[in-house]
Amino acid sequence: MPTSTRREFLLATAGAAALGAVRPVWTLAQPVEGPIHFQQTKPLLELQQDFVDLRFGMFNHFNLATFQDREWGDPHDPPTVFAPTALDTDQWARAAKSAGMTWGCLTPKHHDGFCLWPTATPVASVKHTHDRVDVVRSYVDSFRREGLKVAFHFSILDLRNDIRHFNVTRAKVDLVKRQLTELLTQYGEITMLMCDGWDAPWSRITYDEVPFHEIYALVKRLQPNCLVADLNASNYPSSALYYSDIKGFEQNAGQKVPGESAIPAVATVTLTDGWFWKTADADRPLKSVTQVVDEWLVPENKLHVNVILNAPPTREGKLAPNVVLRLAEIGQAWRHAGPTSPLDRNVVITTPNLATGRHITASDSPDTVGPDQANDGSFTSSFYLPSGQRSGWIEVTFERERAFNTLVLVEPVGRWKDYAESRIASYRFECWSGGRWVEVAAGQIPARVQIHQIPRVTSQRMRLSLVARHDTPHISEIGVYDEPVRQ
Repeated sequence: MPTSTRREFLLATAGAAALGAVRPVWTLAQPVEGPIHFQQTKPLLELQQDFVDLRFGMFNHFNLATFQDREWGDPHDPPTVFAPTALDTDQWARAAKSAGMTWGCLTPKHHDGFCLWPTATPVASVKHTHDRVDVVRSYVDSFRREGLKVAFHFSILDLRNDIRHFNVTRAKVDLVKRQLTELLTQYGEITMLMCDGWDAPWSRITYDEVPFHEIYALVKRLQPNCLVADLNASNYPSSALYYSDIKGFEQNAGQKVPGESAIPAVATVTLTDGWFWKTADADRPLKSVTQVVDEWLVPENKLHVNVILNAPPTREGKLAPNVVLRLAEIGQAWRHAGPTSPLDRNVVITTPNLATGRHITASDSPDTVGPDQANDGSFTSSFYLPSGQRSGWIEVTFERERAFNTLVLVEPVGRWKDYAESRIASYRFECWSGGRWVEVAAGQIPARVQIHQIPRVTSQRMRLSLVARHDTPHISEIGVYDEPVRQ
């Protein structure tokens, strides 16, 4: 994709010693089919609450692209292109503090694959630059001195090292894991790992190619209290935590926080026009204090959304004077109001959908529509009952008996003007056991994404039955998952 078109594309489609004592936290209760047990030093809900209570953070896009006037760095340029003349991460941290921010997020590796730390992996990094400065070390030390927490933004898409859709190998997955291991064992406590370029419509690298559950398990083993977020709102419903402890909304790309949002989230916005500093930014207007405070911070904090404002450093390695001034002005107009209202518990989906691509049948279906549209892995397609039919079912048959403990019903409420509310009056999930159908979950009018956690069951067949309250109720996707047990 050309360097300037990511936002346009998404708009169109969307509308280290301290870690030595950390113990492994993922274990298999049974050798093959048992549930994964997951333990954190803090419960996930408490970690999520702590994060949304931070309210406001600084995003620092600083990498090879900074020196190329690009949004995505050119992976063909040599590492020596990265050459800050006066790196001053202390200044970044002071500016964040002046704005009332409580945390910062750096881009140790962006889409071009250049690493801002002296990685031991055989890739281009600051080791190959003239100054050989560990920017990650400088960043974390500066922000912690100001009492700010630290997060990392890490791209799975890696153009320099050819980690791309259809080109992922086991060796490339291992490279990602080695790099993440370095970042999560050498730089102290990391509040959040924000992934990008992964299961997005513009990168296309799936959670099967680079296995999400495998990366997630690694992060939680190395840092149990590190939250994982993936900027996947283009592909997954905005009202549920699919493959993220914290829902990520890339607002600059047109991903809007829904007005009724009740899940812990982070919204990324930029002070300049783009993510990386451009030479023309010195003369271009910045986002106004009113927009940052009144349009983003205040209303989105009320929805449990932590706002992260990108302030890109210049080629010097400093924040430009106009950026520093605007951040101070924001700090004068806004004050951190303390903890947000309590979060409700939300289920996090981290494992593959066992129903996707499996044999599926239905009680009936209209011409050109089939039940396969409810388990094709796409939330943009859907199965629906024939016009006039007030009840029906869809049934998934697995290739063998499978264990599962989480069931999901996704209805395309809000996708079309005439589908503003649920068309389902009631529904039930059943599994085939002992020669009969056994109900395992049920409900009345569902939310857009209805998630049921159930006692773990084993079956080869699962059925979703529904009763309509409006003609042609749709099912975008059914989900069957065997999720880790969190303690």
